[in-house]
Amino acid sequence: MERKVFTELNDVNPNGLHESMAKIGFRRSQDIAYRPSCENCTECKSVRIPALYFKPNRTQRRLIKLNSDLVINKLPNIAITEHYDLLHKYLEKRHSDGGMTNMNFDEYVSMVESSPVNSCLIEYRLPQSDKLVGVTLTDIMADSLSMVYSFFDVSDDFNKRSLGTYIILDHVARAQLIDKTHVYLGYWVKNSPKMAYKMNFRPLEVLEPEGWFLNGND
Repeated sequence: MERKVFTELNDVNPNGLHESMAKIGFRRSQDIAYRPSCENCTECKSVRIPALYFKPNRTQRRLIKLNSDLVINKLPNIAITEHYDLLHKYLEKRHSDGGMTNMNFDEYVSMVESSPVNSCLIEYRLPQSDKLVGVTLTDIMADSLSMVYSFFDVSDDFNKRSLGTYIILDHVARAQLIDKTHVYLGYWVKNSPKMAYKMNFRPLEVLEPEGWFLNGND
């Protein structure tokens, strides 16, 4: 039985509250911050990349070069149907058994626009054709970036681009440019195949009961 603890962010200082809550493992969903709080289980662990110390490995450098042609736009967090259509295709192929699969457009609008904190959309497009291939809903905090939700084209044509990995690498680069200390990636569960990719980013900080530790063991 999943259990969560949550708090509303509609405070006199929602941005400050959001940042403080992120540092102790909370994630944002619309106007609330939540954290798993299951009995006898602490396997959902918050993870973040210390952006100022991150250096891409050989494979990641190759992906950065391969995707250097993409046109990247930072947009206000306003929902549009083109983004929603890409999300729907992404969920159908990657998360068909998840709770978001039947999300309608109005629910998508709430997901994107119901934010009391500094948020934006970052979209990724092919040059020339202007084809949309990726979108991220991102929170911009005083010290960090938090990737609230990302989705991308999962058709076979884009397998070599590893768009999910590249979008994270792009956020780390953005954080470095504006002196943000961390990029929050959400939760990680050990031995979960769907979350294993997060361990490919080194160094990575994992939140344990005693605090943040590099790669969960340093």
